[in-house]
Formats: sequence, C-alpha cells, structure tokens
Amino acid sequence: MRQKGHASVLAHPQLRERAVAVSSFGKTFHMTGWKVGYCVAPAAISAELRKVHQYLTFCVNTPAQLALADMLRAEPEHYRDLPAFYRKKRDVLVNALRDSRLEILPCEGTYFLLVDYSAVSDLNDVDFCQWLTREIGVAAIPLSVFCADPFPHKLIRLCFAKQESTLLAAAERLCKL
Repeated sequence: MRQKGHASVLAHPQLRERAVAVSSFGKTFHMTGWKVGYCVAPAAISAELRKVHQYLTFCVNTPAQLALADMLRAEPEHYRDLPAFYRKKRDVLVNALRDSRLEILPCEGTYFLLVDYSAVSDLNDVDFCQWLTREIGVAAIPLSVFCADPFPHKLIRLCFAKQESTLLAAAERLCKL
C-alpha cells in the first residue's frame, strides 16, 4: 500500500499568501474529543476571521490550549515523527485485515482506511455502519455522509488512530464477517 506525505496548501508560496488552513490538534497530539483547533492564515485574512470568530466561540478549553502551546515549543520534532507513527498503525490494521472479505483501498496522508464492504453486505453504508457498531462492536464512518449527491458505493472509513490492541481487536471482529 502506498502512502504519500501530507500535502498542505501552505507549502505552496503563491497559495500561502491567500490560503487559510483550519485544523484540529485532535489526532496530531492524540487528544480527540478535546475540541482544540487552530487556523493559519495571512495576517489580513486572520484579522477578518477573528472578527467572526469572536461571535462564534463562547467557551474554550484554556488549560488544553496552554498545554498545547507548551508542547509546540518543547517538542517541535513531534510533527516530524508523526507520519511514521501513523504509518505503523495503518500497517498494523491493513495486515490484520488481509484475510478479511473487505477490500482496502489505497490511502494517502490520512489516518483513515477507505474500505469497500460490498463482498460482506448489501446494506447501504449508513445502515451497514449502524449494524457494524451495534452487532459487531466496531465503529466506522459511512462515506455517503460526506457527499451531497446519492452515493451508491459500499464504502466506509475506519480510523487507525487507535491503540494497537484496539486495532487488532477490531480487525479480529471484521475478519469474521
């Protein structure tokens, strides 16, 4: 399976001058659920975004923000090591699913596997994900929720930003489908 590095709009000088990157620290710093994000933009655009932001945000997780600021200063190598960290997790899940009836599609620059489950079920992706969660105990995200038009494909996303033991337990259940 091929995996390329993350491609940021900010890496391109002509785009950086007029682009906005919005992201979350959730997967980057292994703190999903804490809902701490950030925005990187040129100064003029950032000033306009802050005018709107002041009316959208009424409570913040200040301790998490301060801890993240300390982390960014203290461990800049964290970003450098992150691709290998997630590549290992991806490989654990991919290898554990090799004997399953699921088809794993190539993924690049993400912590999700895109999986075709058409050999397993005729359910649409939303119903399949609900069944998978309730009956099998593995949570997945239906791809159709990201599409405006009807989505006939049987594709789901599996997140591999988990502990290795969790990935192996999920794969064991999925291999029984």
